[in-house]
Amino acid sequence: MGPVKGVVLDESVLFSVDDDENSTHLLPAAEKMLFRLQYSNLHVGISYKEGLCSQKGALIQHVAVLYTLQLVKLDVSCPEHALQATSSAWDVIPDTCIFVTSILDAVICRNICSKGWTVVLQGLEHTVSDMSGVTTIHKLQDLLITLSRLNKMVALGDSVITVGYVMKWTREKDFLKRGAFPTMPTSNGLTFISIDLDLPLIPQLQTVDVVLHKATDEISSVDEGQMLSISKGVIFSEGMQQLDRCMKHLHYHLIDPLENIIPLLDRDAIQNILQDLDEINNPRSCRIRAPHYLKVSKFDEPDLVEKLNQAQLSLPAIVKPQIACGVSNAHTMAVVFKMEEFAELPVPLPSVIQEYIDHGSIVYKFYVLGERVFYAVRSSTPNAASLLLSSGNKGSSAVIFDSLKSLPVDSTTSLKSDSDEVKLDLDIVTSAAMWMRGKLHLTIFGFDVVIQAGTGDHVIVDVNYLPSFKEIPNETAIPAFWEAIQSSYKSYKYSSKQGSSSTPFAPNLIMALDILLA
Repeated sequence: MGPVKGVVLDESVLFSVDDDENSTHLLPAAEKMLFRLQYSNLHVGISYKEGLCSQKGALIQHVAVLYTLQLVKLDVSCPEHALQATSSAWDVIPDTCIFVTSILDAVICRNICSKGWTVVLQGLEHTVSDMSGVTTIHKLQDLLITLSRLNKMVALGDSVITVGYVMKWTREKDFLKRGAFPTMPTSNGLTFISIDLDLPLIPQLQTVDVVLHKATDEISSVDEGQMLSISKGVIFSEGMQQLDRCMKHLHYHLIDPLENIIPLLDRDAIQNILQDLDEINNPRSCRIRAPHYLKVSKFDEPDLVEKLNQAQLSLPAIVKPQIACGVSNAHTMAVVFKMEEFAELPVPLPSVIQEYIDHGSIVYKFYVLGERVFYAVRSSTPNAASLLLSSGNKGSSAVIFDSLKSLPVDSTTSLKSDSDEVKLDLDIVTSAAMWMRGKLHLTIFGFDVVIQAGTGDHVIVDVNYLPSFKEIPNETAIPAFWEAIQSSYKSYKYSSKQGSSSTPFAPNLIMALDILLA
């Protein structure tokens, strides 16, 4: 058997029938599975038998169109003939094809296997013993793990790196649509499977070499009692905490360790780190720097004006919550034009008061994928004077906005980056990207740069972990994304060998983890 290239799902594993048997529905678990398979780079089909009721037949037709599935009509007496014709139509050898069903018939299973196909039986793990060519799964969600395990068993060996990933479904769908998470091995030998934190982790991790995560999707809460030390106050979901424990106890590679992303959750911490950007500045290029800023625990401090002056801050300024994500109001911000506007400001405390930089309404969004750096040019907030005029406040109050929903953008600005009065100094920003990569120990991250009007200073105003980088064309970004993951994993493996760390999934470690997670 070679690596899996084709999958036919029998309708018995995809649909449920109401008790009155008058209505058929697609199972919730099937919707996600079909979506993942649609963008897996595998050939995928759905099989059905003759004699279905009209409602079920119409639903199967609809699902086939929706998820781009090959319709495979089976003859009950000899379904292997239709499957053999399907693999021929796909131009793949039968040894690389899987048939998934929940209906057990020993004779039919043997006939299908005799044609080279592998049969996967769902929910029948206790009824099959030594039937060659047949494997079992407990539920449909286990299918991709099984495909990964089967691929590991063939001659691919160490040439394939299985990447498990953890992120919210809406984010995963975006990556899937762009072809970032294929089940078929990529050109550099990566294959991807989703890790479900609601299912037992050990069986899932046994097929995985490295885990990629967007842990900010898994922040349950921030302990207000620890707000002054966010590294101690961030509380991840129970599933994410268990995954982190598994990674550490099994000496596994996580992209990236949770402690490495903590500074990006804390606007005070990341601004403090960026103050050291002067290390890479030189007289022959534009200056790159962090914005001037001040952390405050309350807005009515009697010496606030003095503190602002000491921090080289003047109004207008932008006020942001210290915590950058994980709480509902982490993106509630304000542009303040007068000192009295700090009174009853709805921005959560503690906050960061940050220099508002006039930048011609253009922001450069940079993406670091391993050693590769990309950027896109986007419209941004207007200069302070224009913002004040367009806000409708007539100078009477601060401009309040949610940066995820209603960021005030100057839509009239032309994104003529090549002809601006002050051009982007790509060399100095690339140097800053590599400096941050080393400083933060991150594999994939993004940051925003604005160019200050008048001085030409390049100012890094925001940093975030595992961005979507969807402004970069897929044909450029996705291979770089894969390369970054592969390079990070290989560096980890090399370091592990040098340090003689324990091999993942040694039996004693698995037993220890079973006890730990019980």
